[in-house]
Amino acid sequence: MIEFESVSKTYPGGTAAVSEFSLTVPSHRTVALVGSSGSGKTTLLRMVNRMVDPTSGRVLIDDEDVRTRNAVELRRSIGYVLQQGGLLPHRTVVDNIATVPVLNGTPRRTARTAALEMLERVGLDPAVARRYPGQLSGGQQQRVGVARALASNPNILLMDEPFGAVDPIVRRELQEELLRLQSELDKTIVFVTHDVDEAFRLGDEVVVLREGGEVAQRGKPTEILAKPADDFVRDFIGADRADHVLTTVKVDGRTIAVDGDGRPVGVLSP
Repeated sequence: MIEFESVSKTYPGGTAAVSEFSLTVPSHRTVALVGSSGSGKTTLLRMVNRMVDPTSGRVLIDDEDVRTRNAVELRRSIGYVLQQGGLLPHRTVVDNIATVPVLNGTPRRTARTAALEMLERVGLDPAVARRYPGQLSGGQQQRVGVARALASNPNILLMDEPFGAVDPIVRRELQEELLRLQSELDKTIVFVTHDVDEAFRLGDEVVVLREGGEVAQRGKPTEILAKPADDFVRDFIGADRADHVLTTVKVDGRTIAVDGDGRPVGVLSP
């Protein structure tokens, strides 16, 4: 479990990135932080692994203040996935994935064997193991990034706009892959995105942030869609967009869902 207790972050010069933010991320659940630039979502994410320390307040993991932990050891115990993978360009795929286990004392040969298995788990052919990141597609790089984050079997996975640099088709595939992995591995995930549709798709709970890390609304995706807290949330999630306003029509005895422009979006189960 991750707890943010009234955390604030003010940078030199007086810029307040986050102010008095509190949130509990339950174990084995995915919480999506969604907001535009300046909403403090990445700052909050990086407080968990001490890449950013709060100016005030506390971040706790299983009731332990992260500031009592050695920062390097803490980061090695938490999976972290960046946009565009964040891979080391001079290392092969297999050695990228094995990096943290080796640093934690796992013999290199053992770590590489496990890395090959992890490649298959994230849907990649082990044949890419000897390639370098620059020889991979954007989607492949992101899968390797996820594999590297999972290689040390962390309880917590932090994901910072991980699918933001790939095309929509690959993005959808990666979202499906993450949902599959979470159903198998049951991690505690904090997922940062500016895409509300992605947040609703992946998050068990979604936190909509205003500028400065103020919580505009939090809840299950269905709750937020059903009852936006105010006009800001309604506009941000596009509650009145045509593709979010669905109705049904009968066609040859089947019930078809259509959006506000009359385009079919799916078939309802009987």
